[in-house]
Amino acid sequence: MAFAFEKLLVYQKAIDFSDRICGLSGTFPRGFYFLTDQINRAALSISTNIAEGNDRFTTPDKRNFFGIARGSVQECVPLLELARRRAFAANDLQLGGSQSHSDCSNATPVNHGESRKPTHS
Repeated sequence: MAFAFEKLLVYQKAIDFSDRICGLSGTFPRGFYFLTDQINRAALSISTNIAEGNDRFTTPDKRNFFGIARGSVQECVPLLELARRRAFAANDLQLGGSQSHSDCSNATPVNHGESRKPTHS
């Protein structure tokens, strides 16, 4: 692994997710290129934004890219739902399920080891 982001578990899971999406979308019927293209772009956007964000110097810049990655996770949800409704994917499709979605959403590194003062209400 040549880059620091490649060691991040969230990055590795995002790559695995994108790979599974590519395999799934390759089975979509002709005439649904729009769905194939959109779901592949959204899935790949997760890992690419994690990689790009990890190399940024300022915390706000890093947060921006990690936020975009998190948004791409959310973008995949309705696309996969449409694929299920059109019977392009099985109802019990296992792409990591909600646990994988949760892992990507919750593991987005936005703190970067900064120390924060606890807030008291």
